[in-house]
Amino acid sequence: MEPREIGIDEAGKGPVIGSLFVAGVLNFEGLAEIGVKDSKRLSPKKREYLAKLIEEATEVHLVVMTASEIDERRKTHTLNEIMVELFSAVIMHFQPDKAFVDAADVNPDRFAANLKSCFNKEGGAEREIEIISESKADERYPVVSAASIVAKVHRDRSIRQLEAEIGAEIGSGYPADPKTIQFLKRLLKEKEDIPPYVRRSWKTVERNL
Repeated sequence: MEPREIGIDEAGKGPVIGSLFVAGVLNFEGLAEIGVKDSKRLSPKKREYLAKLIEEATEVHLVVMTASEIDERRKTHTLNEIMVELFSAVIMHFQPDKAFVDAADVNPDRFAANLKSCFNKEGGAEREIEIISESKADERYPVVSAASIVAKVHRDRSIRQLEAEIGAEIGSGYPADPKTIQFLKRLLKEKEDIPPYVRRSWKTVERNL
């Protein structure tokens, strides 16, 4: 019996606006041949096309945390701890033999150890799991590239949907994006309350209040 392998990656860890998406993809035969690569090196159109192929070909699981949920969690947890919890939720869903993860920590070995610890606490102690945690794993392992694509596509869709709902262009949502900062400055000037889609715990918000 073939080992059950998954890839996990996130999109939206750093933005000041929008939700955080963590995607898990179950490995499947022919994945490497469809042209997956790090989502940042693909056009939006190509990402959408590949995400559709991936979701039709295998099992995909998404964990989403909204901006307001992130703010609430950050009152008691670091962002790294939050990432461990979200990645662990994906692992718990799949119950794999092996997980390839794009390390959401500057120390990939520590991230792997924390994932194993969280997995065991959540009831996975009876199952032996191998975790391959590396920086830029989305450039080395097709199954992580696939997870990167799925997470990025769903995050981009959520940002476009948010723009449609509020009737304004907000850019990528990242602090380095001039369009995002321009929108944020205007928003914070016009509104007394910070909307729930803005991560108020980010220093970017403090700087622009």
